Amino acid sequence: MLSLPVITRRLWRPVLSRERLMSQLSKVRQSRTQWKHKATQRANQHRYQRKQLARVTHERDRTATALKEAQARLRRLESQRQELVTRPKVDVVLLALQLFFVARIGFRAVSRVLSLLAWALGIKKAPCPQTIINWVMRLSIVRIESARTLQGLPLSQAPFTNGLIWMLDISIGLGTGKMLAVLACDAQHHQLAPGALALEHVHCMGVGVADSWTGETIAELLKRLIAQMGRPATYLKDGGSELQKAVDLLAEQGLSSPCLDDIAHAVAGMLKRIYQDHPSFETFLSACGRISGTLKHTILACLAPPKVRTKARFMHVHRLFTWADRVLKLSPPGGAKSGSTLAKLRGCLEQLPACKALIQRFRADALGLLECQKILKSKGLSHDTRAQCDPLIDTMPSSALRQEFRAYLDFELETATTLGLDHIGVPISSDAIESLFGVAKRHGVGETPDANRMALRLPALCGVPTREEAEQVLDVSVVRQREVTGQVISLTQQRREVLGHPERLESLSLDHATPHVELIPRPKNRSNYQEIINISNGYEECYGPPLQSPGGRHFPDNAGPPGIKETALTS
Repeated sequence: MLSLPVITRRLWRPVLSRERLMSQLSKVRQSRTQWKHKATQRANQHRYQRKQLARVTHERDRTATALKEAQARLRRLESQRQELVTRPKVDVVLLALQLFFVARIGFRAVSRVLSLLAWALGIKKAPCPQTIINWVMRLSIVRIESARTLQGLPLSQAPFTNGLIWMLDISIGLGTGKMLAVLACDAQHHQLAPGALALEHVHCMGVGVADSWTGETIAELLKRLIAQMGRPATYLKDGGSELQKAVDLLAEQGLSSPCLDDIAHAVAGMLKRIYQDHPSFETFLSACGRISGTLKHTILACLAPPKVRTKARFMHVHRLFTWADRVLKLSPPGGAKSGSTLAKLRGCLEQLPACKALIQRFRADALGLLECQKILKSKGLSHDTRAQCDPLIDTMPSSALRQEFRAYLDFELETATTLGLDHIGVPISSDAIESLFGVAKRHGVGETPDANRMALRLPALCGVPTREEAEQVLDVSVVRQREVTGQVISLTQQRREVLGHPERLESLSLDHATPHVELIPRPKNRSNYQEIINISNGYEECYGPPLQSPGGRHFPDNAGPPGIKETALTS
């Protein structure tokens, strides 16, 4: 029989096993809970890492694709840039010339503009200002050399002319020299192009600089130009006596051509003859001068009179009379309150109200003349435009001025009739050559408007540069450019040398002995004989009018009837 302790141990053992079992189960459950928590944390972390890895992978792929596209685009741009760089240099030359002559910006400004646009234009290196100056000089050489073949439309009533109108004028710059320029335009300009004759419609035939120009020296230069290009249909000039004397000397030598007087200079001469001796004219000018000095530094400065130069005063004096008439209208009859603006204005008018009759009469005459000039400059002088001017002339109060202006128009119309241009309209305005000198003195000369340097650029300022001319500019050699510009003495260079080396002051007299600039077409395949052969009027009767090219613009060199080898010889 078992004892009590043994029985007790046997009964207690399962209980302990169950408790132990429950403890282990609790541990398992707790461990499982911790494992689930850790697994969840790891799963969340792994899920986040997978998302980040996918995002990074997507970003990497997108970046790689963008890089490839950018590299491809860069290669295309590089190839395009290479294509632009390999483009002919003539494009850069043409653009630089157009910026200088059309946009009217200086040499340094042209270089800066091309530097800014170099990447967009495909220019590897923008030209420097000196390079642009050389291109301008070479353009002058190109245009002078091409002037020899320039011809106008043929004129049936002037078959032995080149169909061109030559404009002559003289201007001065700094230095001892005076510039003489000869420009050419088609005699039938008003049939070929609408509007007034402008600078882009003319071509420079020749330019020269001398200490003084007389009728003989001008005639000699024109004679040499005629030997190269034939007689012009007519000359167009201002009222200078030297130019008229030169035309008369050529007529004595059998090289005559009709002569037209510029309408602006002719009108200025008429006004001068009528009003210069008027008793109130000097009083009016003196009053305007004093009024200008009084108003300039006051609140009435906006009413100051325009500036009119002393030389060729009657070319622009109508502006002064127009100003005076408008200012007098600001002061109506009646009293003015003391201290008011009207009272201050009246205190500055000096003797201007006493000249009111002169002002109204001159302005009425000038208004009719200006309206006539506007018609004749834009359409030329013809029977139609002459008839359009008659009502305007009738409104002019001065009978002597009306008579003289009508006589001028009738005389010039007779010249147009002899040329067969009385129905088309002949140009009678030389504003183009005046504009040429004005542009030359303001554009591209800096602070020193040297006459010789300006003369070298005059041919380049006529017309608009073309691509063909840009190609010819690149063909001009350095040697050819030095032949033209090498002997020119620059005033800037002289100043630099003399101020830096005072002992060289006497060298200025030696430099003065250097000949001035002369830029005229060179003879080509012609004899060097000095004289010109005068062809008699019987030439037309024997052989008829000269042959014309199909285009009607250019004539073959040395063309003539059988047995005639040369029609003109030059030096």
